Amino acid sequence: MEDHKPAILIVDDEHNTREAMARYLKTRFAVETAADGEAAIDLLKHRNFDLVLTDLRMPGADGMSVLEAARSKANRPPCILLTAYGSIDTAVAAVKKGAFDFVTKPVKLDKLEEVIDAALASRGESGREADNASRESESTPETTPPAPAGIVLPERGENDPMARVMAIVDTVAPSRSTVLLSGESGTGKEVVARMIHDRSGRTGYFVPVHCAALTATLLESELFGYEKGAFTGAVERRKGRFELADHGTIFLDEIGEIDPATQVKLLRVLENRSFERVGGTETIKVDVRLVAATNRDLRRMVEEKTFREDLFYRLSVVNLELPPLRERKAEIPRLVDTFIAEFAGENQRRIDGISKEALNRLLDYPWPGNIRELRNCIECMVVLAPGPRLELSDLPDNIRNAASAPASAPRQETVGTLEATEMELIEKALAECNGNRTRAAQLLGISRRTLHRRLAEYRKEK
Repeated sequence: MEDHKPAILIVDDEHNTREAMARYLKTRFAVETAADGEAAIDLLKHRNFDLVLTDLRMPGADGMSVLEAARSKANRPPCILLTAYGSIDTAVAAVKKGAFDFVTKPVKLDKLEEVIDAALASRGESGREADNASRESESTPETTPPAPAGIVLPERGENDPMARVMAIVDTVAPSRSTVLLSGESGTGKEVVARMIHDRSGRTGYFVPVHCAALTATLLESELFGYEKGAFTGAVERRKGRFELADHGTIFLDEIGEIDPATQVKLLRVLENRSFERVGGTETIKVDVRLVAATNRDLRRMVEEKTFREDLFYRLSVVNLELPPLRERKAEIPRLVDTFIAEFAGENQRRIDGISKEALNRLLDYPWPGNIRELRNCIECMVVLAPGPRLELSDLPDNIRNAASAPASAPRQETVGTLEATEMELIEKALAECNGNRTRAAQLLGISRRTLHRRLAEYRKEK
């Protein structure tokens, strides 16, 4: 008998985005697509889906209308919204109205899959048990799981700053100890958190929570769940991220941004592995491994009385600092190859590699934005390169010109360089789209309003 695949409806008026998500998800799910909100609502009238994935802003019936249609179904499929950064407030409001979660554009397919798994798990249909069983039967104690995209494992015996990090990851992963990951933004903290989970042997899910993207009230209900009637719009009981991560790992990114009241509740979870849902009285016990991350100095925050000292020590049982990319230059060639393959596939481009001259400039650049900046740089080069090979001329001007700058350059120059990189990417996108700002914003993965604001700020500074 053929295994049942959960049915997913994907709704997006951008053809390339819609088809890319469909191709990626079809290996595990039965996927149906709709090019606009009206078509999706019509499909929902005649078919049941296990999950609905919809863009928030579409002409005609928007994502909120699709959410309403999904919520009116008898089976009430969970709904995940896709939104640009400029619409996060609307997406948060949608979550309060019953959406399971939102994912920002440009969509990272592996992260999207995690949210889908968590949504299906919340209603008892994960579709992942067979995958987990297969992985467990094939793995042995001698097998080392592969590194996710964004981290390059050091070769055996290689003198690399990440070698110490990987050694600690392998040592701490099987334990229940809480891990605090620190380091500059863009150094791969979430990737390392996922590696800790993958090596832990825990049977539950890896559930990420980006604390800075949620208000204090919404963060509390996201972490601990809520009971029906707990607040306006709470029309049914909903499990929180801690419950979804039971027997797994919860990853709290930007932990330094949580408010004092949530810090108190989080401390209790770490001490007792128990909590109550918002508006509830039942004490819920969970077996959760917590990994937290921050790019702030939590010790200084403790001294300034903006972060609880007792919570800090609970979080930093194992404190692991990730070195910046400028101290991990040996990773860059392999990261570049990984990103070229990823973005060439996503954009249907044939890119055969990168020239030696261009790679040398990438090796010389100090990368103030770390892996995230390198990733964005390669994505832009792949999209805009006129030929099948990335050349020196395809690099943003500021990276070519700053290549010989010392890594210890004053921070003021680094910030200026990052701003220049942004404007260089915007100008290239506008040139590629013949000045069409709507298409340029889509190419850059930002909203048209954000593009207008960045251009206005740039012109004002000039």
